Amino acid sequence: MAYVIGPACVDVMDRSCMEECPVDCIYEGARKLYIHPVECIDCGACAEVCPEQAISADRTADPDHRVDNRRFFEEPLPGREEAVGSPGGAAKIGPIGVDTELTKAG
Repeated sequence: MAYVIGPACVDVMDRSCMEECPVDCIYEGARKLYIHPVECIDCGACAEVCPEQAISADRTADPDHRVDNRRFFEEPLPGREEAVGSPGGAAKIGPIGVDTELTKAG
């Protein structure tokens, strides 16, 4: 089980969760952060420090946002030819600068 960042993060992106993540699995879109579902080790450190309470366990997250979180990594994002995939850490690639359609529409 991984964690999912919900809509409360849109246009806020406090980033304290990124600082607490021991495996660097939180990636930055344009308006929201996304947790890599495979790289996440289910430690919960991110959820504990989120001031927006935007982070929840995958199994309790809103189904639309759970699917949307996976799309961020598994499908090509607007303006990108390839999916983000599993780069092994957000610091390796830096901010992505684009969001999924659900986040763009919200």
